[in-house]
Amino acid sequence: MKLHVKGGRVIDPATRTDQKHDIFIADGAVASMGAPPADFTADRVIDATGCVVMPGLVDLAARGVTTAREAVAALAGGVTRTVCPPDTDPVLDEPDLVEMLQLRTGAAHRSHAHPRVHPLGALTIGLAGRELTEMAQLARAGCIGLSQANAPVADNRTLLRALQYAGTFGLTIWLRAQDAALAEGGVAASGAVASRLGLAGIPVAAETIALHTILELVRVTGTRVHLCRLSSAAGIALVRAAKAEGLPVTCDIAAHHLHLTDMDIGYFDAQYRLDPPLRSQRDRDALRDAARDGTVDAICSDHTPLGADARLVPFAQALPGASGLELLLSLVVKWADEARVPWVDALARVTHGPAQRLAAVAPGAGRLAPGLPADLCVFAPSEHWTVSAQQMRSRGHNTPFLGYELPGRVRLTLVGGRVAYESPTV
Repeated sequence: MKLHVKGGRVIDPATRTDQKHDIFIADGAVASMGAPPADFTADRVIDATGCVVMPGLVDLAARGVTTAREAVAALAGGVTRTVCPPDTDPVLDEPDLVEMLQLRTGAAHRSHAHPRVHPLGALTIGLAGRELTEMAQLARAGCIGLSQANAPVADNRTLLRALQYAGTFGLTIWLRAQDAALAEGGVAASGAVASRLGLAGIPVAAETIALHTILELVRVTGTRVHLCRLSSAAGIALVRAAKAEGLPVTCDIAAHHLHLTDMDIGYFDAQYRLDPPLRSQRDRDALRDAARDGTVDAICSDHTPLGADARLVPFAQALPGASGLELLLSLVVKWADEARVPWVDALARVTHGPAQRLAAVAPGAGRLAPGLPADLCVFAPSEHWTVSAQQMRSRGHNTPFLGYELPGRVRLTLVGGRVAYESPTV
């Protein structure tokens, strides 16, 4: 199908494009921008007047997107590519399991609208933290990197061996910076709020001590490491210094950490049970600044859909996690408006920035240019919507933003030149 996306404000952070352009799509790819190709006749004209047209979002942490319902949630949020952590059931620790996932999601993508899914392989067998997987085989099966998800590695010797092994094959290790012993049993950020509520705390040191260890091992091995879901000002400072030193490290944060602090927990509201936990306003502001200046490479949803019963328990007993695929774009737009961040910079954190982590397997991801796959999102920045369980397409309605009015409604999502999602208002 040939499409003409007409009259939109095209923002492509990869080229720092921000201007009104028409986009012409044919054979699943962008045919041209501005003027139509010769002899081009559109099968459909999409009126994008008053809307932003941008590359589809790339989400570096989204669980459950191999299922139809979560795939719909992703597309409704303008997300066209996701990274699947290895803590699936079963764990992605064998090449056959990765190939099965690739076949399943590939078939779904070919037969109907579905975001592109890039799996991470397990760093250790069963994510038990002890015995290394066959990393090279997992990479050949389609894994873009190796990760422990939220599970700890047993000891630093195992972590060193993992980085040495990965470095031999030029692979990237994705790691959560959290000392398991210091975080054990904690459910909220250490500080006055946790003390007042009588909740077991997770100190900032749990993040910084783990970061010091990881960064020292990166110095020793030279292996690329992507640091997942940083949460503290001190952690950000360490990563900023590591980048200035030239270490091959990148990092991301979760979108909810751009807006919320531990004060938002209120009176034991289990919707705010997150991992890593919400920290102080100072930490929140440091994350915002780091996202603005590029120290943070990507903002992700950290999508973790949970059943309704998961929040009908006391705060300390609640499973951590938030459903965020449908909120990711709106939360980034809200941050950009509040912090006066140029949209071309803010949207880079959900397009070009995270796409760089996929460059080896998807060199055209997170960009809009002739010849590249037509994965794009059309959203109306002036339209606001209220987050509610009735509106959410994910099976998980667990989010601290229930009842919030957010800016930016996704009007249309294209994947490979096909209309994958269309809002009822289009």
